[in-house]
Amino acid sequence: MPKPTISTATTHWEGNLFQGKGQTELTTSGVATFDVSWAKRAEAGQGNTNPEELLAASLATCYSMALSNALSEDGHDPASIDTQAAVTFVAGQGVTGITISVSGDVPGLDADGFKAKAEWAKDNCPISQALKAVPKELEIR
Repeated sequence: MPKPTISTATTHWEGNLFQGKGQTELTTSGVATFDVSWAKRAEAGQGNTNPEELLAASLATCYSMALSNALSEDGHDPASIDTQAAVTFVAGQGVTGITISVSGDVPGLDADGFKAKAEWAKDNCPISQALKAVPKELEIR
């Protein structure tokens, strides 16, 4: 059995939800620390990140890896895959949906073959599996 990989992130928060703020650090890798706040979560962007953007980054990365592997296992090494994950957040409801948009340059594979592998990755990458409760759409570009 493979040894499990444990990845960690930490957040330090000060104050209440609406006026408070914090920092989230990718502690396993140490590659980044991000400012976070409710105002920036509700407004998106503005120099801060939010849980949904981090979730989108996680899903886009995992999805691309899973799709790449599925294509390679089928004998079609991709030259490139570009994935965008858009996570929708509604205050009071939470994460209400995710749209994954993907395009790829896969020599020797037709559009139907690519679409089949793209659909498989949408349902089976580990992060997508962890997010089963969230409806996901797939757009092939």
